[in-house]
Amino acid sequence: MSHLPVMLDEVVRALDPQDGGLYIDGTFGAGGYSRAILSAADCRLIGIDRDPSVVLAAEQLGKASGGRFVFVQAPFSKMAEVITANGGETVDGIVLDIGVSSMQIDQAERGFSFMRAGPLDMRMARSGASAADAVNLLGEEELADIFYVYGDERRSRRIAKQIVEARAEAPIETTDRLAAIVTRATGGKHSKIHPATKVFQALRIYVNDELGELARALEAAEAILAPRGRLVVVTFHSLEDRMVKDFLRARSGQAGGGGSRHAPAVETGPVTSPSFSLLHRKASAASEAEIAANPRSRSAKMRVAIRTEAPAWAEDLSESGRNVVSLERLEAVL
Repeated sequence: MSHLPVMLDEVVRALDPQDGGLYIDGTFGAGGYSRAILSAADCRLIGIDRDPSVVLAAEQLGKASGGRFVFVQAPFSKMAEVITANGGETVDGIVLDIGVSSMQIDQAERGFSFMRAGPLDMRMARSGASAADAVNLLGEEELADIFYVYGDERRSRRIAKQIVEARAEAPIETTDRLAAIVTRATGGKHSKIHPATKVFQALRIYVNDELGELARALEAAEAILAPRGRLVVVTFHSLEDRMVKDFLRARSGQAGGGGSRHAPAVETGPVTSPSFSLLHRKASAASEAEIAANPRSRSAKMRVAIRTEAPAWAEDLSESGRNVVSLERLEAVL
């Protein structure tokens, strides 16, 4: 299936692009948000994505945009450096759609889905350690921690134990073999959700350092948004949403919530001189009509904040986004 941008109308309405403005689509993907933003106003847009497979679509949009669109292949956490390299200092709005796209899932060779047999990869940037590297090289306790924290998998230790036993016979290199191991470890299919769902989610988050990327991106957005500039973030599971919620609540001068005991918390810090104001106190969800047309939107949550004139906070979020198991350690043994 083709990739459908989630909550497209709501995102563009929340971003409120204006003629002459400069905006960032930090998760270009198939370009759905980018095209809609360029159509909504006579503005300029910088698209960012670390996935090399999107380059062709980005080049096509660049040619069709009349010079209003530029694409940079990079992690969205590097958006401040991207703006500087393109001769700017601030932007008027930023959109982030966090998570894996339908087109990545549909490509069996990318290894994101247990529904399609392929190499156990999952790397968005196609570089660095893969999911196969993690499964075959990390220790049993490390794997259990990844499954438990990033997948909320309560059978994490049993699954990790059987993975270690299986890899002793032969390396685990394909999505279908890992899915079969997880299914055996959990006693088979117990609900509508495939037993490998949480393990695959956890591995994807881990090998792509998704929470670390998000933490750094939130800090970068705060640094480069102009006063009255808007930050629009769409998330798809509780770990990401909690990080965004806590960041924006803290930066808008509100007390932090309790949140999940599994998720990395964002420290609230001082509550003076808020750097953001919230457009809506609560997250917005997709409409029933959109969920019916695009089931992926079911878990989507959109949060929107407006940059104030206060300086960016000095607080470092790197610890809140730190991987539960060091990705650098895994890469060092490759």
